[in-house]
Amino acid sequence: MTSEQELRRHRALSDPSRARILALLVDEGPLDARELAAHVGLHVNTVRVHLNALADAGLVAGETRPPSGRGRPRVAYRATAAAGDEGGRRYRLLAEILTALVARYGAEAATQLEEIGEAWGRYLVDAPPRFSSADDERAVAKLLELLTELGFQPQLERGTRGRRILMRPCPFLELAREHQDVICPIHLGLMRGALAEVGARTRATKLEPFVRSDLCVARLAAGRAA
Repeated sequence: MTSEQELRRHRALSDPSRARILALLVDEGPLDARELAAHVGLHVNTVRVHLNALADAGLVAGETRPPSGRGRPRVAYRATAAAGDEGGRRYRLLAEILTALVARYGAEAATQLEEIGEAWGRYLVDAPPRFSSADDERAVAKLLELLTELGFQPQLERGTRGRRILMRPCPFLELAREHQDVICPIHLGLMRGALAEVGARTRATKLEPFVRSDLCVARLAAGRAA
């Protein structure tokens, strides 16, 4: 991949809505703009703008489909091989976002990285049925399942100072050792977003990186239901 192609890809994925659209196409595509708009809660014209940016970066491709009735043929989009290669597809999109934000903001990107992590945390878990009461234990269990899916081997511990999650190994271990001020906000945001999406009373309050060489610790605390 040339440096220009890399730059286009990083720019395309620096927007969390585009990253979410691409993740949907990787998992469920091909989908047209209206179907994507219904999934991500954006106006169809906004989705088309995002699709153009992703297509320009070589991450999606359009396919003309025959109309189901009267009207114009619809264009369905699919993720290209650049976006949908072997395992861990969705999480690698976070790596692309990370690279873009590091290039743009450096160590000052913590707030943006945490916000993007929260958006992904909300997307990667299923919300409970509307108006249902939140089961806090189940919510934390869903968080552990998510962390496992992302490449951690999380362990929940209870102590006198509350609950904590032992997180090892980091999926971005080498990069995290060099840029923990950037990697860790994404992981903290992921946990906060996932817990909020399932309506948990528990909050992820802090992430302590490299307590040991291969171990990070997330602190949990009780709060109001989301």
